[in-house]
Amino acid sequence: MERRIYLTETPHEEALASWLAALEEGRGPEGLRLPAEEVELDACLGRVTAGPVLARRSSPHYPAAAMDGIAVRAAETAGAGETTPVVLPEERAVPVNTGEALPAGCDAVVMIEHVRQVPGGFELRAAVTPWENVRPVGEDLVVSEVILPEGHRLRPVDLGALLAGGVSRVSVRRRPRVAVLPTGTELVDLAADPDRDLQPGQIVEYNSRVIAGLVAEWGGEPQRLAPVPDRPGELRRMIRQALAGADVLVVNAGSSAGTRDYTAPLLEELGRVVVHGVALKPGRPTILAVVDGKPVLGLPGYPVTAVLVAETFLAPLLARFLGTAPPAPPTVTAKLTRRVTSPPGVEEFLRVRLGEVDGELICSPIARGAGLITTLVKADGAVRVPRLSQGFPAGAQVQVELRRDLAAIRQTILLAGSHDPLLDLLGSLLARAYPGRGLAVAPLGSLGGLLALARREAHLAGSHLLDEATGEYNLPFLAQYLPEPAAAINLVYRQQGFLVPPGNPKSIRDWPDLTRPDVSFINRQRGSGTRLLVDQELKKRGIDPAAVHGYDREEYTHTGVAAAIRAGTADVGLGLYSAARALDLEFIPVAEERYDLIILERELATERIACLLDIVRSADFREAAARLGGYDTRRSGERVN
Repeated sequence: MERRIYLTETPHEEALASWLAALEEGRGPEGLRLPAEEVELDACLGRVTAGPVLARRSSPHYPAAAMDGIAVRAAETAGAGETTPVVLPEERAVPVNTGEALPAGCDAVVMIEHVRQVPGGFELRAAVTPWENVRPVGEDLVVSEVILPEGHRLRPVDLGALLAGGVSRVSVRRRPRVAVLPTGTELVDLAADPDRDLQPGQIVEYNSRVIAGLVAEWGGEPQRLAPVPDRPGELRRMIRQALAGADVLVVNAGSSAGTRDYTAPLLEELGRVVVHGVALKPGRPTILAVVDGKPVLGLPGYPVTAVLVAETFLAPLLARFLGTAPPAPPTVTAKLTRRVTSPPGVEEFLRVRLGEVDGELICSPIARGAGLITTLVKADGAVRVPRLSQGFPAGAQVQVELRRDLAAIRQTILLAGSHDPLLDLLGSLLARAYPGRGLAVAPLGSLGGLLALARREAHLAGSHLLDEATGEYNLPFLAQYLPEPAAAINLVYRQQGFLVPPGNPKSIRDWPDLTRPDVSFINRQRGSGTRLLVDQELKKRGIDPAAVHGYDREEYTHTGVAAAIRAGTADVGLGLYSAARALDLEFIPVAEERYDLIILERELATERIACLLDIVRSADFREAAARLGGYDTRRSGERVN
C-alpha cells in the first residue's frame, strides 16, 4: 500500500468543529442525537433523558399531616397559648401521624409538643393558622409538571423524584456503541495469560481497556475488539466489520507516518479523512475521519496520547450523540514549582501533581513521556500550555484542570527529595491508617528536596546528603539551605552498593572497575545524595569522572537504575539493596547511609506531619522495611538533631 504522509497541525478546536460538521452533513433536525428508547426505572441510572419527563401524578396526592399532632379546624384554636389553653372534644381533635391524610373537616395540625390529653378531649397550648403543618396536594410535584428536562443524566435522587411523580419508565437516548480496535502485530493480551513471558518488541495491550472505560464513563457502550496485526487487508476487513455494528469506531495506533502505519490511507480509501494531524502535544498524529457516515477516530498508540486525544475528541462526540454538554473538569489556580518550556505551535497538556502548602496550591510537573501510563495514575491534574506560548516561568500562577477531588488534594502530604522505594509503601500505610490522606513524592534528589522545602513547595524533604568534611549526614546542610530551623527525623538506615546483573558477569568489585573500557555505568541525577556519594568516592580514589563510561547517563530513581541494568543497557550503577532485590540483581555493598526526613520546626506539630510520623514509628512500617530488605529501622521516627 502506498504511504501518504500529510500530517497537519490543525488547532484541536478547529479539528473538532470540522469533524462534527462533516458528520452532521445530510442529517435531519436531530443531527447526531441518537434515537430514544424506553427503559425501566431501575435500568436508567446514568442514562440521558431523550425529552422532558412529566409528572403523571401529584406528590403528595392528598392533603397530608406534616408532623405528628392533632388535626383540627384552625379557627377553633384561636387564643390558645401556654397560659390560655383551649380544650377541644375528641370528635373535633383527631390524632394524626406524619404523612397521614388530613381528616375531613380539618385544615391544620397542632404539633404534639403543644398538646395534652385530658378527659374527653385534648388541651391545646398553641394556636394554628389554616393549613399550618399540612402538606398540600402537589407541594412537591403537580401532575403534568416537568420533573426532568431533556439531556439530563439521571442520578440516584432523580429516580426518587420520578417515582414520586408516578413515572416508572423513562425515554432515554440510546447509548452510543463505540468499537475500540487496537492494532499492532506486537500487541499481547496479558489479561488472558498474565504469566506469559514477553519477548523484546512485544507490547502489552491495555489501551483498549482504558478507552473502553472512558467510553463507559461518558455514557457510551464500549465494544472491545481483539488486536489486529499491521496488515492492510486484515485492518480493512476489521474496520468494515466493526463499523457495521457500531456508531463510532476508535482505531488505536497506526495513525502516524511509520512504515506500518496504515490507518490514514485505509480510512481515506474507505471514506473521508477530515483531519490528519492536530496541534496537540502529545497527540499530533490524530486522525478524524468519516466512513459510511459514521465517525472514525484514529488514536496514536502511546497511552498518554490515546487518553488525551479521546478526552479531546471522543468525549465531545459522545456528548453530541447524547444531547449533553461535553464533560468539563473543574479548574483551580496553582503555583508552578519549576520552569516549563514547550514548543510553539502546539498546545501541550502537562501532567502535574498538586498539594497545598501554607494555604497555597502548589503544582509540580511530572514526567512528560507519552508512553508513561503511570503518570496518568499519579497526575492530580493537567495544565494547558497555550499553542502560541513557549511555556511558563517557575512560580507562575497557572490554571489546572483537576483529575482528582480537590478535598483529597488538600489532604496530600508533599515530600520532595531523594527517591526510595520504601516511600511508596509509607504512602500506602498512611492511606490505610488515615483514609483521605496521601503522600506525593517528587524525586528531585536530596539537594533538590531541601531547595523545594526552602521555597515552601513541599511539606518535608527526604535527604541522605553526606558532608565530606565531617562525615555527618544531612545536618550540616540544613542551615546552609533552609531559611528557618528544621528537624531531621530519621526514616531508615539503608544499604547502598553496586547493582550488577545476576552472577556479576564482568566481575565488578570496586570503584576502579568502573573505569574499565568494557564496563558501562549508569548514574543518578545531579543533586541526589547517591550522585554525591559517587563523586566523593571517585574523588577519594583520584578517579576522573570522565574515565567512567556512562557517568553522564542519569536516572532519577533507584528502580530506574536497577531496570536499566536488568535490561542489559548498563553493567553497573550505585543503588539500594531493595532495588537490587526487587529486580533480581546482585548487590555489592559500598556504604550504610542515614536517610532522614527534613521538616521545618513550625510544621512538626501539624496534624499532617504527626500522622506521617505515627506511621514511621509503627510496627507496620518496620515490617514493610524488613520485607523490602536492606533497611535498618533502629532509629526510625527519632529526631537526630
